Amino acid sequence: MKSLLIRLTLGLHDQDITADERLHVNEWLDKGYLIQEGTLYRFHSKYRAGEITLAQNQTAYLNNIGLNVKDLFIDAGDLGEAKNGDLVIVKRLLAKRGTPSAKVVEVVGHAQTYSVAFVAFKENHKALLDIKTLHPAGVVMDLKELESYEVGTVFKVDNLTATIMEVLGNLSDPLVDEKIVLAQYNKHDEFSDEVIKLASSFEEVDAAYYPERKDLRHLPFCTIDPVTAKDFDDAICWDEEKYILYVAIADVSEYVKPFGPIDAEAIYRGFSIYLPHRSIPMLPRQLSETLCSLQPNVDRLSHVFELHLDKDTLEVFHSDVYEAIIHSKRRFNYEEIDEYFEGKLHAKNDDEKEVLATINPLRKITDRLREKRLKIGFDFRSDEIEMQLDANGEIVATTVSVETPSHSLIEDCMLLANKAAANMYERGVFRIHEPPSQTKIQALYSELAGIGIFVEPQETMKETIGFIQQKAREMGIESDVDTLIIQAQRRARYSPDNYGHFGLGFEKYTHFTSPIRRYSDLIVHRLIKAIKANDTEEGSYVLRNIESLTIAVSEKERESADVEFRFMDRKYARWANKNIGKKFKARIEATDPHLMAKLNDEIVGATLHVRSQIPIMLFDDVEIIIEEADIATTKILTTVVQKLEK
Repeated sequence: MKSLLIRLTLGLHDQDITADERLHVNEWLDKGYLIQEGTLYRFHSKYRAGEITLAQNQTAYLNNIGLNVKDLFIDAGDLGEAKNGDLVIVKRLLAKRGTPSAKVVEVVGHAQTYSVAFVAFKENHKALLDIKTLHPAGVVMDLKELESYEVGTVFKVDNLTATIMEVLGNLSDPLVDEKIVLAQYNKHDEFSDEVIKLASSFEEVDAAYYPERKDLRHLPFCTIDPVTAKDFDDAICWDEEKYILYVAIADVSEYVKPFGPIDAEAIYRGFSIYLPHRSIPMLPRQLSETLCSLQPNVDRLSHVFELHLDKDTLEVFHSDVYEAIIHSKRRFNYEEIDEYFEGKLHAKNDDEKEVLATINPLRKITDRLREKRLKIGFDFRSDEIEMQLDANGEIVATTVSVETPSHSLIEDCMLLANKAAANMYERGVFRIHEPPSQTKIQALYSELAGIGIFVEPQETMKETIGFIQQKAREMGIESDVDTLIIQAQRRARYSPDNYGHFGLGFEKYTHFTSPIRRYSDLIVHRLIKAIKANDTEEGSYVLRNIESLTIAVSEKERESADVEFRFMDRKYARWANKNIGKKFKARIEATDPHLMAKLNDEIVGATLHVRSQIPIMLFDDVEIIIEEADIATTKILTTVVQKLEK
C-alpha cells in the first residue's frame, strides 16, 4: 500500500497499475482524492498521503511520504479512527491559520498489516493475545471456537479485516518459529506454479546463441563464497600482467524481464532471507541456485566489469562493462582460500593451478586497496553471530564469525565494481549513507564519557572516530565501542539521487554485485544495459517510478533483516527457557533506559533484560542467572549475580 501511495504522490502511469491497485485507484478517483491527467494519476492538491505519528493529547502529525514537505498537524477531533503508524489519506485544511493542518479522510493501512496471535491462559480463561505485545489480538472469535484450540496455538492475523488467515502451529513446537517470523511480514517460501514453470523453461547456456556477447571463457575465473552458499553472484579474475580486474556478476536481467511473473515476485520479496538452517531466495531456485548461479565448469551469462588499475596509485583509470559469457574454473569457499594463504592448500589439477596463481598477486592488490580506502572510510567491527540448529530447530551452538583475508579480498573486489557502476549515471539507484546527526553524535560522546572515554573532537569526523577507536583499543573494548558508533549513525538506504556513502568514504556508490539476492542490483543492471545501448527510452522506462521503488526496496531490506534477527531471538528464548536457574557470563551493552546485556558464554549473542542490585556500568562483564524466558515475546529476564574481572 505504501508503494502505491508514494507513486500516486509522484504521479503514476496507467500501465504501471496492477489489477489489485486499480481497485483502489478507481475508488479514490471517484471520491475526488485523485486527478487524472491523460494516462497519469496523482493526488489532488487538496489531499496528501502518509503515516500517522501520535503526539500528546491524542493530536497527531502526518509524515508525508513521497514528498519532502513539512508534516501536517492533525487535531484530535480530525484523527477519526487512525492510530499510530497507520497509513492514511488526509484532506488539507487550507482555511486554518498557523501550523499547516489536515483531517484524516480514510485509513488505508495499518502500522502492521499482518500480525501473529496465540492462545494463552489468562485470568482463568483462554484469551487470544498478540505475540509481540501480549495485548488482546483484536480478532473476534467465538468463545466456543477459542476453547477448541490448545493453549499455545498460533495464528496469522490480517489486521485490516481483523480475521484469522491460518493456523501456524503451536508455540511448544520449535519448528513454528520460522512460520511466525515469516507471517509477521507476510513472507513465503513457495513460488507459484506460473513462476516455477517459467523459471524451468530456460535452456542451459549455449554460446552459439549469444554471438554478440564477449567470450571470456578462456579466462581463469573463480568464485569464493561461504561453504554453505548455493547462489554464486560473483566471480573474479585478475590479470597480473595487464593489471586488469574482471568482476563477473550473474546476468539475472537476461532471464527476469520487467513486469513478468518472476519479476513481480522478486519485487515483492526484494531480498533473499538467510536463516541459520536455510535460505528463502528472492528468485526461484531454478535460477538462483542453477542457471543464474556462476557454478564451476559450466558456461554462464554474466555482466562483467573490466577494471584497469594504475600500478602505482591503484586508481581505476579505465573501466568497461559488458555482457559476456564466462566459465568458472573453480568454486572455492572462504576457508579454502585462507588455507591457501597459509600454505595448506595446493592445486590438484591444471585449472586450479591457473586460478590459484592469480590469488596471491590479487591479495597484494586488495590489501593495498583496503589500506587506501580506510584512510578515508571507516573500519567498524561488529560481531556477526552464526547459529547452528538441530533437526528439531533447537540451538546446538553459536559462534562469532571472523573476517579473514579471503573475505577482505572479495569485499574490495566488489567495492571496486560497485563504485564503477555508480559512476555510470547521475540518477538511478544509489546506496547512500548520510553522516550522523549532531544530536546522535553528542549522545554518543555522553555515553562514551560514562565509560571513561572523553572525546576531544578533531578537525574531521574521520579523525574524531579514529580517536575514539584508539581509546577503545587501549581499553580492550574496540568491538563494543564500534557497536555504539554504528548505532549513532544513520542507516544506509537506497536513493534515486546521490548523497555519497559516509561509512565507506565514497563519493558515489551503488549495489551491482548481487542481483540474485537483491532487487536493487537487478535494477542497476537494467539501467546500465540501457545506458550502454544508448537506449534512452528504456533508460527512462527503468527510472519512471524510481523514487517509490528505492523507498520500497529500502523497506524490504529492513524487513528481511528483521526476519533474520527475530528468528534468532526466538531460538535464544527457547534455549533460555531450558536453562532457567542456571548461571552464565554476559556483557552489559546498555544502561539507559534499561539494563541490557549480551550473552557471552557457551552460547553467545542472546539479548538479555537485566536486573541488578549491584552498581553496573556499560560494558561490565557480569555473571547472570536466567530467571524467566517468554517464548511468545522472546523476552529473557535475568539477574546479575556478580561482576567479573576483565
